[in-house]
Amino acid sequence: MNKKPNKKSDDVSRRDFIKASAALAAVGVATNRIFAAGTEKVRVALIGCGGRGNGALNDCLAAAKQINLNVEVVATADWFKGKAEGTGKDKGVPPERCFGGGDAYKKLLEAKPDVVLIATSPNFRPVHFEAAIKAGKHVFMEKPVAVDPPGGRKIIEAGELAKQKKLSVVAGTQRRHQASYLRTQYAVERGAIGKIVGGCVWWCGGALWYQKRKENESDADYMVRNWVSFAEMSGDHIVEQHVHNLDVANWYIGHPPILAIGYGGRARRKTGDQFDFFSIEYDYEDDVHIHSMCRQVNGTYGRVSEHFIGTEGSTWGDGNMKSKKKIDVPDFPEHGGPYVQEHIDLLNSILKGEPINEARNVAESTLTAILGRISTYTGQAVRWSDLTEKKDSQWYNLTLKPTAEDFEKGTVKAPPDDVVPVPGKD
Repeated sequence: MNKKPNKKSDDVSRRDFIKASAALAAVGVATNRIFAAGTEKVRVALIGCGGRGNGALNDCLAAAKQINLNVEVVATADWFKGKAEGTGKDKGVPPERCFGGGDAYKKLLEAKPDVVLIATSPNFRPVHFEAAIKAGKHVFMEKPVAVDPPGGRKIIEAGELAKQKKLSVVAGTQRRHQASYLRTQYAVERGAIGKIVGGCVWWCGGALWYQKRKENESDADYMVRNWVSFAEMSGDHIVEQHVHNLDVANWYIGHPPILAIGYGGRARRKTGDQFDFFSIEYDYEDDVHIHSMCRQVNGTYGRVSEHFIGTEGSTWGDGNMKSKKKIDVPDFPEHGGPYVQEHIDLLNSILKGEPINEARNVAESTLTAILGRISTYTGQAVRWSDLTEKKDSQWYNLTLKPTAEDFEKGTVKAPPDDVVPVPGKD
């Protein structure tokens, strides 16, 4: 349940924040200072100024208010400079620190933010995340974090570098910061429903927006504007949306699956190259199987949830558990909803000098979705090791193009609309 903040425990003055940072430095902790030199402000920058990016920035600012921190938005970046300027103007960022184009993220990092929010389309995230970590920045990045296996592995590698640098990384898988899910997972982990043996996860809803191509529009601009229609940009909706539910399955079971077998298809879309629906069986080993279902078709039954069956009970992802066991579950904070709470957790981790790092979790959940997509597109059984270990696998180096580097170099060629993978052979 949502609870009002406890001022005694949640409010932290700027002076206390500075003292904590100084104490960490005194004992030799190799972590970035949260404040820029000579200021008393947390410097935040945003890469990706669309709806979710502006939402993430507003959630970060709301989180700062919850814990009484002073935040300054110092830079914005977007493929379209006008979007960066629009967000910047609203947040008091001068025009000279609102950047556009494929290299905008590099210019943003030169503005020396302390925290970087990454909310571009998913194909850009591995490159942007790696750059932010190498620059020594704490990061919030939206889910999913990649569109192909090399991108997922790059996130994991950069996440390990973040650990070495003692940087905090929080992902937009907000269920991991949501009180109802935290309580349920706590009970499941302690045997409330016994061993999980099966379940279902769903993201079934309507179609998202699509953008028709403008006359004389470049391939790059068209793909960025219409990113939810191209697998090369979003990973397909199994990756872009359904990653939330697959993340819950990985979290509750304790590890990603070893195998995926799926099918799906396209019948309704008007642009891009994505499927309309997916149906996948995930094998989590040890006789544990999860059925995954997602679709984007208007006028159909909707469900976005998770359900797990154990040897001694069952539960929905966010509660309503059937169990004969009594588990004492502590309360978990959630101030302003899970979207704000994830930013509270990020800022508090930096304040306390206790970095949290969700890079591997979100990368593995993204790769789980990619695993299912590849199986569906090809009609083959695809193993986790094909994406993460076996360098001779045909899928290990599968790279969706155009890549983020192509956008930066100006060599983007859009795939044709309404041409999709066809599994199997005639």
